[in-house]
Amino acid sequence: MLIYPAIDILGGKCVRLALGKFDDVTTYGDPVEQCAAFSEQGAQWIHIVDLDGAREGKPMQHNLLRRLTEGSKAKIQFGGGVRQFAHVQALFDAGVSRVILGSAAVQRPAEVREWTASFGVERLCCALDVRPVGGSFEVVVRGWTAGSGVDLRDALAAFPVGTLKHVLVTDVSRDGVLAGPNVALMRALAAERPDLEVQASGGVSSLQDLRALRETGAKAAIVGRALYEKRLSLEDALAL
Repeated sequence: MLIYPAIDILGGKCVRLALGKFDDVTTYGDPVEQCAAFSEQGAQWIHIVDLDGAREGKPMQHNLLRRLTEGSKAKIQFGGGVRQFAHVQALFDAGVSRVILGSAAVQRPAEVREWTASFGVERLCCALDVRPVGGSFEVVVRGWTAGSGVDLRDALAAFPVGTLKHVLVTDVSRDGVLAGPNVALMRALAAERPDLEVQASGGVSSLQDLRALRETGAKAAIVGRALYEKRLSLEDALAL
């Protein structure tokens, strides 16, 4: 299981949001320095989200992004506000290795399938951020500020086998508060869609959480606040 240390960028700063709320922000410092540090600690991939872009509906960090990609030995998986084909191309031109698609993947799946066909399934990841509603999970969009009315399994059904490889699933109700990951959800997804490489996100607080996610069949885990608050070290996570 791959470990993706996470960097969320808001106003040029490295931050973490609690439960995806833009009014509950903790600032941790300079994203360029943090990206370089994660790379030096051995990360193969770094997960970076442009929160300004997610809120505005277009990537906002192009100048900063070039510094991030040039200063890191690790590959960069980047998202936030990616809504158009031109956005994807511009991010690849800036040195990103994989682009994350969120709202577009839920609201315009047929178009996104054309993008995965054009760029290749290895280079795109669909982020399906969810919140529990009744007995199911609704996908949220626009930087987690709105419900889509689409159930997670319906969103995945829009991508038949062969049209998508990487999917990032975040349980927003657990994100940024160290509440532990949604192990049951990740296990169900990995079992139902073995063709997909599931990246589990939201709530990781310990090595025990990572062990539990590994047992679900998830192919990767996103780790953010636990690293910044020294609940675990990236070196230990990578060794696991």
